[in-house]
Amino acid sequence: MRGILASSIGVTCAAALALPLAPPAAASVSSVSSAGTPAPVADVATRTVGTAGARTGARADVPGSTQSLPLRPLTRDRASGAVLGLTPRTVRTFSLLGVVWEDPSVDLHGRVQVRTRAASTGDWTDWQDVETHYTQHGADPDSSEAASGKARGATAPLWVGESDGVEVRVLPEPDAGEPEDVDPVGTGSDEGASGGEGAGEVSTLPAGMRLDLVDPGEAEPGESAGSAEPQAEPGESAGGAETQAEPGESGGPEPQAEPGESAEGAEGAEGAEGAEPAEGAEVPRTGVMTAAAKAASAANSALVPLGATQIPSLTAEETREELVALRGTGLTEQQQAKPYIGPRPSIVTRRGWGADESLREKSFVYTSKVKAAFVHHTASGNSYSCSQAPSLIRGFYRYHTKSLGWRDIGYNFLVDKCGRIYEGRAGGVAKPVKGAHTMGFNSKTTGIAVIGSYGSKKPSSKAVKAVARLTAWKLGLHGMNPKKKTSLTSGGGNLYAKGKKVKMKVISGHRDGFNTSCPGGKLHKKLGSVRSKAAGYQGR
Repeated sequence: MRGILASSIGVTCAAALALPLAPPAAASVSSVSSAGTPAPVADVATRTVGTAGARTGARADVPGSTQSLPLRPLTRDRASGAVLGLTPRTVRTFSLLGVVWEDPSVDLHGRVQVRTRAASTGDWTDWQDVETHYTQHGADPDSSEAASGKARGATAPLWVGESDGVEVRVLPEPDAGEPEDVDPVGTGSDEGASGGEGAGEVSTLPAGMRLDLVDPGEAEPGESAGSAEPQAEPGESAGGAETQAEPGESGGPEPQAEPGESAEGAEGAEGAEGAEPAEGAEVPRTGVMTAAAKAASAANSALVPLGATQIPSLTAEETREELVALRGTGLTEQQQAKPYIGPRPSIVTRRGWGADESLREKSFVYTSKVKAAFVHHTASGNSYSCSQAPSLIRGFYRYHTKSLGWRDIGYNFLVDKCGRIYEGRAGGVAKPVKGAHTMGFNSKTTGIAVIGSYGSKKPSSKAVKAVARLTAWKLGLHGMNPKKKTSLTSGGGNLYAKGKKVKMKVISGHRDGFNTSCPGGKLHKKLGSVRSKAAGYQGR
């Protein structure tokens, strides 16, 4: 059996506006058919943000792009001021969208609604609400990631499937009802728009509001890492987990870390390129890998060979035997006792879901250990198939990095409704990678997002089971009991002031650390079951 685990693996929810988006003549009229379906304007010039340019980039098979469209006044309302948005228009194909604004500390007190046109049928959807409170998923207030000057405010991303037309409206009042059909201003002028001249008329809306349309890119032909059914129970054998020194031991932290934490340079992580394949591991992709792709893959090199698209599962006994054996000799009797750790589940790697590694920051940032797991939902809707999950994750990743300005995707792990688990933020699944998922509590925690919206819809039993299996393993690496509480120190948020020590359940929901609806009431109610299942997987 190969791989190495240290005795402790503790070293881991306005700007100047552009020119008119459509010819003034077309923009001045909102054509509506007798059936009430708006006809899109003829054509539209758009600007892109971080278009992965060139299909000759880091991953030519998954380029992706972002179209960014400034929002403009659509109509005036005596009570609420201007309704911002976009009239129906044709755009380049996209699958995910969100509304973005300049200041991440400003909340959007309003309602965002969108409708899109399916590229395959030409049919327009009904109006859909977009979750407006999302920035609380971000980095801690005083972290270098939050202080980078790149971060922006945004709604949650909404998955709409492949679309080529869009219409948007933003109402400034949080309790506004269904608006009447609006007459677009139609002058081709952005006067009075958020952040522009006359912006005082819409002072309740953030400055610089825009709509970002994300094309997640196409997976490699024949790609199967994200489409196969997840294994029901672990039964394969593979190598061990990653070795990492505790702070103060040899091989200590490198520069660019958060205070008291460690960062690893991406380029320096390429040393395991010649590692032997783990037994039962999926055959790696062929083709040239960039340095950034090698670094992200090499962070899991003790588990799978370079370029692997999936980390295979281990049985409970294999996981426990490996952990005990690799803790070494000279340990106390208590330390040598049978550890409480759940079987390692199968995990689709970043390469497996098609991450374009050129989008993220090069270095990996770690926290000292993992004392708790926060469970989230992505609030992106439930209208996706499990085979589409890798596309959704590529969309979240691009939205987090290019639209919101984060260093990488915010979550450490993601779980789809079929129970498949995916690697999130780069740095190694067995390492304590610091995410941007629960503002104020990103240190010494890991963030797990179940893909979908679970305010009124129950999560699947497969997803709940996957979260339990993942937490049993991940928390078990650090000796944490899923049924207990632990002490965390707040980094600042709307529930707990910075520096306040808080007793938190080892498996908590996002709303337990921040005043938010995440992970949705239906998913939050399942956390008791997750805790008991995870403890059972650990053998407690």
